[in-house]
Amino acid sequence: MADATQPIVEFLNRFTAALGILTPVDVEETPDGPRLNFSGEEAELLARHRGEPIKALQHVVDMAFGRNLDDEKRIFVDALAYRKGKDVELRQMAKLLAAKAKDSGLDQQLGPLNPYERRIVHMAVAEIPGVTTESIGDAFSKTVHISLRK
Repeated sequence: MADATQPIVEFLNRFTAALGILTPVDVEETPDGPRLNFSGEEAELLARHRGEPIKALQHVVDMAFGRNLDDEKRIFVDALAYRKGKDVELRQMAKLLAAKAKDSGLDQQLGPLNPYERRIVHMAVAEIPGVTTESIGDAFSKTVHISLRK
């Protein structure tokens, strides 16, 4: 386990123990940063309600530890790989809408999305030539417009 990850894992263990949830944290190093995944039976409690508890915990970790990593890496908090699966679905949807925008010439919309989800969409669409993305809105959750590059 990387030195930078150790305090985060300790924090997550204390946090979940205080909630009465005893679940191990597995660390997976990815090119984008460490993915901290809760596993075990009780981890399901963190993935309930469309992943809202794990999203809230992600926000707390971002606020407390977000600047502790090098090279613009990000800490990902997950439970039972719930968010990892949702990320794959969102990436596929973004690419599908980008292809639709390219074929039809009509703008496509996806959202409202939180900043983490918008980043996934922007990165997925950036891989497709001829289309671009723009976040629209003033709130925390914004809509991503996918359109032909001008």
